Amino acid sequence: MIKDKEYVLKKVKEEDVRFIRLWFTDILGFLKSVTITASELEISLGEGTGFDGSSIHGFSRIDESDMIAMPDPKTFQILPWKTKDKHEARMFCNILEPDKSFHKGDPRWVLKKNLKCIKDMGYTFFVGPELEYFYFKNSEGKPEGLDEGGYFDLTPPDIATDLRKETILALQALGIDVESSHHEGAPSQHEIDLKFTEALTMADITMTSRLVVKEIAVRNGVYATFMPKPVFEINGSGMHTHMSLYKNSKNIFFDPDDEYKLSIEAKRFIAGLLRHAPEITLVTNQWVNSYKRLVPGYEAPVYLSWALRNRSDLIRIPVYRYGQEQATRIEYRAPDPACNPYLAFSVMLAAGLEGIKKEYDIIPPVERNVYEMTDEEREKEGIGSLPGNLSEAIELAEKSEVVRKAIGDHVFDKFIENKKIEWDNYRNQVTNYEIKRYLPIL
Repeated sequence: MIKDKEYVLKKVKEEDVRFIRLWFTDILGFLKSVTITASELEISLGEGTGFDGSSIHGFSRIDESDMIAMPDPKTFQILPWKTKDKHEARMFCNILEPDKSFHKGDPRWVLKKNLKCIKDMGYTFFVGPELEYFYFKNSEGKPEGLDEGGYFDLTPPDIATDLRKETILALQALGIDVESSHHEGAPSQHEIDLKFTEALTMADITMTSRLVVKEIAVRNGVYATFMPKPVFEINGSGMHTHMSLYKNSKNIFFDPDDEYKLSIEAKRFIAGLLRHAPEITLVTNQWVNSYKRLVPGYEAPVYLSWALRNRSDLIRIPVYRYGQEQATRIEYRAPDPACNPYLAFSVMLAAGLEGIKKEYDIIPPVERNVYEMTDEEREKEGIGSLPGNLSEAIELAEKSEVVRKAIGDHVFDKFIENKKIEWDNYRNQVTNYEIKRYLPIL
């Protein structure tokens, strides 16, 4: 830690960095930032920077509002853009109480706590999300896209291709590895795939990537959104998340002798995800709008099934390639890119571990298109479904010991409270659909 602090102080001086942004998230996953000058950096690295926790959603009450943002020097990076020709940098922070204990409302601490538990079991949790998002001309009125392209299309002149390239260069400047990027299935929808890494690092990377995508868009006079379903009757945006457990640098999900090349731990992890998927969906898909994406017909998962290649299932196992045993992984397709990644990774890990600890039996893989099966066929195969709206998701999560244990009482209670308010606000609205559908006839 001392060496990390020394490196940060040296780098700031060498690169003439004038401002350092200290980043953290609230429980909903909104990025928060306080900026300090370079002259305050050494003090902040040693003592942290104080702020009013009662002003951050889900952190603390007004009578216990003093909080400390303690920078994590391992996350130091110089931002790839300048403000008035001056460098800025960023560091993610751990949120502490005045006595320097970890604050239970800090989502980053929640994930660190879960990772500490599996570290004690000898495991390391690796994840690799695929971030889907839309480019629009602005954020006002009816969304207006930049192109009419489809999956993997190159649509000349396609301004978004240059936007993606500029975004990737910015991410690489921040030390973030990108595997690939491409046009997604819907008009003006795009995807950036982040390279597999350890879960806490990836949660930080996900937060950074969302900001970079938006920043580059704004600098080019357009708007980028991670809203799960911004346009009716086209595909929504998901965050398919690839997961593996490692032990002593070995991928424990791989078994060369299994017909699917999956170990018993991998199968039980899948079984845990399938069994607890309905109750963790509130965290992986946390917005009212999330459930406009989770409907049949738009390549989003709805039913609780798994398969080796089939993209209609909730869990997909990418095809095994000889010599790439380390790449054996589970792709969980429910999350959307507007979730809080610290909490989402926590509950996905917790659900999978339940399967391993309690030795859940896995159902057979489904190679048919699940959407085309009848209700009777799905029932016969033991295929359930995800919650259909935010209210159903709240009800399932509120009863879940898996979710409560994974994110802790403090975040659990605050998160449920916020989602109930969101649902009440939504269901009290009179929408344009209702006006057009019912006003002329009722």
